[in-house]
Amino acid sequence: MRVRERRAAVALAGFAVVAAVATGCGIRTTSVPVDAGAAPSRLPCSVSGEDVEPRAQAQQVPVRVFLVCASGLEAVDRTVAETGDKDPAGSRVAVARALLNQLLAEPAPGEREAGFTTSVEGPLTVSAGREGDPEGALRLSRQPEDLPAAALSQIVCTYAENGSTADGGTALLGGPGSYPVRRYACSAQLRERPDSAVPTRPAA
Repeated sequence: MRVRERRAAVALAGFAVVAAVATGCGIRTTSVPVDAGAAPSRLPCSVSGEDVEPRAQAQQVPVRVFLVCASGLEAVDRTVAETGDKDPAGSRVAVARALLNQLLAEPAPGEREAGFTTSVEGPLTVSAGREGDPEGALRLSRQPEDLPAAALSQIVCTYAENGSTADGGTALLGGPGSYPVRRYACSAQLRERPDSAVPTRPAA
């Protein structure tokens, strides 16, 4: 009888040691599953120099365009052909067209592998503002509000980043109709959530 009691005591002591070790390691002794939250994104959202598609043209100028990655906007380095236009207004429009073409094109292989995509789709063109528009305004071939939110966010942030509308931090954009141009802002919140409405106010 004493032998059985001694074995039972040893077994209980062993269980207590295991429980203590489990508690010390931070292991919950519960059968209820624990929600550890959503798994982090594995998209790097960055590209190295060798991953950027080369643009084999003579006179190049560095620019930054905004692409969609991991549900946000991230800037990537690109180069576009130098316009050679001595007129600031003409040069601005030429750069705006080159930037729009960058957004319309498929991301380079290295960018796609890093998770970058673009929501800007054609047909879509950009031209100088018409008579009566504020200085530096641009007109898209589609009304800005008719574009997908993420696409408009890409365009606004890309133009604001590169000073394409002569107004740092915002973009003066209009459409093909008679509606006046408006001032669109590339805010930190917009870069985090490009599918949301782009902040806008009258150009004046």
